[in-house]
Amino acid sequence: MVERRVRPGLAAAPNRPSVAAAPDRDDAWRETLHVGLVIPLQGPAGMFGPSCEASAALAVEGMNADRGVLGRQLRLVVIDGGQPPQRVADEVDCLVSAEAIDAVTGWHISAVRQAVAPRTAGRVPYVYTALYEGGERTPGVFLTGETPDLQLYPAMRWMGTALGVRRWFIVGDDYVWPRASAAAARAYATRLGARVCGEEYVRLGSEDFSSVLTEIERVRPEGILMLLVGEDAVQFNRAFAARGLDERIVRLSPLMDENMLLATGADGTSGLYAAAGFFEALGTESSLQFLADYSQRHGVLAPAPTSLGESCYEGIRLLAELWQRCGSTDLPAICAVAEATGYDGPRGPVHLTDRHLRQRVYVARADGLDFEVLAQL
Repeated sequence: MVERRVRPGLAAAPNRPSVAAAPDRDDAWRETLHVGLVIPLQGPAGMFGPSCEASAALAVEGMNADRGVLGRQLRLVVIDGGQPPQRVADEVDCLVSAEAIDAVTGWHISAVRQAVAPRTAGRVPYVYTALYEGGERTPGVFLTGETPDLQLYPAMRWMGTALGVRRWFIVGDDYVWPRASAAAARAYATRLGARVCGEEYVRLGSEDFSSVLTEIERVRPEGILMLLVGEDAVQFNRAFAARGLDERIVRLSPLMDENMLLATGADGTSGLYAAAGFFEALGTESSLQFLADYSQRHGVLAPAPTSLGESCYEGIRLLAELWQRCGSTDLPAICAVAEATGYDGPRGPVHLTDRHLRQRVYVARADGLDFEVLAQL
């Protein structure tokens, strides 16, 4: 079951039980699978939270209407992934220790994942849905997001072939995902006969990009690789366009959704490209069905069903597939049968390989406040 409350912009969403509340172990509780949904509700990535919650709720309610999972109903327990990483990890640990959740999933930055993963290891499955830098090996962690080898490399190759980009400048937030992705991008550039001619990193929550833009003007790259999260990317896009740099330099982001386009404004999105496994404008049969279900469930005032939000639908879907395939919630049993688990969903046919979800990836160009999907990479 999914308990709900009403709030502006989301017709009905799961309520958020108090982390400190000890659950009553009645029959209803035991007949329910509780999933900790870690999503950002504050900070630079906070703009993604409503879409993430709405997409996860859609997956849960669809499964509950179809007899649930293992004959049990699903219920979301929302945890604010926008808090400091160790605080998020403490809340997850508390819930797992109290047997208040049976699994963890959700979109949140890699710094949070690195704090949470050791707390779930060997205890409950953890399905991490964000695109990330690759390399996660913690037992019991499954990853549905895009990785640089299947997202960044082909996108840089496409930008070189289609747009002639050979000189890149990297701007990123100063934490693990941008730093590790930048290292991969340098190697990819060399492989593609291109080069990275400059890099700048800023703290999460930055609003002033003047010194970064001055360096970009000095170096004169052909393309900007943006490794910025949420509001940071919005502020950079606005400042970039205000200086007129969008007239001669293109931008590529592996983390750019329709919420960020809307926040940026149409004047700041010219020459902006993104790569992802899902776009609202994808137009495949499976993606259109997802959008139709999303609209019917949440209404016209719902948050945009973006690639980042949709990833939380994938997280719930994969978790359910793992439970159903092994016929149990036992983590060792899940790990034993996880390889090659797959299904058809909004992103098309997907399957697990080495605990990572293999999927199609697309490149799209911003067209005002929307994306136009150009090619499958």
